Amino acid sequence: MNVFDTLMERGFIQQVTHEEELKELLGKEKVTFYIGFDPTADSLHVGHFVTIMAMRHMQLAGHIPIALMGGGTGMVGDPSGKTDMRQMLTVETIEHNISRFKEQFKRFIDFDDDKAIIANNADWLLKLNYVELLREVGVHFSVNRMLSFECFKQRLERGLSFLEFNYMIMQSYDFLELYRLFNCKLQLGGNDQWSNILGGVELVRRLHGDTAFGMTFTLLTTSEGQKMGKTVNGAVWLDADKTSPYEFYQYWRNVADPDVKICLSLLTFIPMDEVNRLSNLEGAKINEAKEILAFEVTKIVHGEDEATKAQEAAKAAFSGAGAQGSLPTTDICAEDIALGIDIISLLVDKTALAPSRGEARRLITQKGIKVDGEVVSDITFEITKDLFKDNALMIQKGKKVYHQVNLV
Repeated sequence: MNVFDTLMERGFIQQVTHEEELKELLGKEKVTFYIGFDPTADSLHVGHFVTIMAMRHMQLAGHIPIALMGGGTGMVGDPSGKTDMRQMLTVETIEHNISRFKEQFKRFIDFDDDKAIIANNADWLLKLNYVELLREVGVHFSVNRMLSFECFKQRLERGLSFLEFNYMIMQSYDFLELYRLFNCKLQLGGNDQWSNILGGVELVRRLHGDTAFGMTFTLLTTSEGQKMGKTVNGAVWLDADKTSPYEFYQYWRNVADPDVKICLSLLTFIPMDEVNRLSNLEGAKINEAKEILAFEVTKIVHGEDEATKAQEAAKAAFSGAGAQGSLPTTDICAEDIALGIDIISLLVDKTALAPSRGEARRLITQKGIKVDGEVVSDITFEITKDLFKDNALMIQKGKKVYHQVNLV
């Protein structure tokens, strides 16, 4: 099957330039393509994972991915989908974040024997001469047309800085440079990148008379249109130190029933026949599909061993048995609770299961907290050493959040 058909069948493709021409090209040639990643944090997150999966599908079909690190564009900030200007990052922070991104990419993409390329747009953007850039590139951009794009229109009322206004030109120049360096013909990205991608496609055509292509992917959203990959604690990260494999597994295990199909399609390699079977399960049987989803996504991101541990820990937590070392845990010195510690302090100060003492009181009075399977309804309840079995205590918040407290 042509990889274009694979991406279409699995629900990746949202918009594409020159559709028939691109599909034909992908079917007959080894195409070099790129996706850009601005290093705004020290880890990739679930939002990036959709494009990484598309990149992997493309590579498995024989095409050559370029993972473009935004060492240059990251110093400016993309206004697409933003209501406020992005916080300016230091060069040192950007370089650190890029180093983390590179390590994470090696888990998903095969870089051996020139099967893929990592590039950094700082290598050319930071060397540009401003006047030369205006003469070569700026002449091809219409301000009126740029202001018609949604990424700029939604910022005009709040204020759009000239710094951000240049982002489209910088990203377009990236495509031009990658075309010149690697004969890169295709840029992929999230659906919010469409206007930026069109700028690069047009720039390559104008300066080289060649056809370049752009394709955007579905953003990972729930059936209600809300962006996925967010929790009360922030983003769902691909770094195990920021989102533990257990928490990562639990996130996918707990997706809403209507979101199972899109997650299985975009975030796993399970054949579509099986995706359709699993997503059509009804009632309690849909939990089978969610367990498979959680295991498969965790396996891709953290490896099979961690996925198995997370699955076993989840099942143990559900049965009340616990699973040492796999659940989110907090270690407490035995001396610190020699005289006992009140449940609110445990929830807020020790485990961060509640963001405030008021929220902790609300959880307790609404019977949303269990200690080793027993509901706690008294806000003065004391946690004492004798409650610990084998130096471990299981705290449950609501129906889905488990946290193990260990005495050390």
